[in-house]
Amino acid sequence: MINTIAMSTFYPLSQKEPLTILDVREPEEFFSGHVPTAENFPLSQLGEHSQLLDQAKEYYVICQSGARSARACTFLAAKGYDVINVEGGTSAWPSELV
Repeated sequence: MINTIAMSTFYPLSQKEPLTILDVREPEEFFSGHVPTAENFPLSQLGEHSQLLDQAKEYYVICQSGARSARACTFLAAKGYDVINVEGGTSAWPSELV
C-alpha cells in the first residue's frame, strides 16, 4: 500500500515548508500549468530516469488526478524510494498553477 496525502493537507504543508514534488504528467501537460516548485518526471520515462532521484529524500508525487501518480508511487516505492501520492492531483490544487 502506498502512502497518500489529501490535497487539503498537502496544500497548507506546501505553503509552510519546502517539499520535493515530482509531477509525473507528460511534458506538454506539465508546461501548461504545474504546482510551484514541482519537477517534471514523466511516468512514461520514470523507469529510465528513476536513478536520478535520491533515496534519502521524501518525494510528493502528483499528476492530474492522482491515478498516474499512484502508479509512479508503486513503482518508486518498490525501488526503495520514500514517496507519497498527492490525492486529487493538480485538478484539486486550490491556487494558481505556474
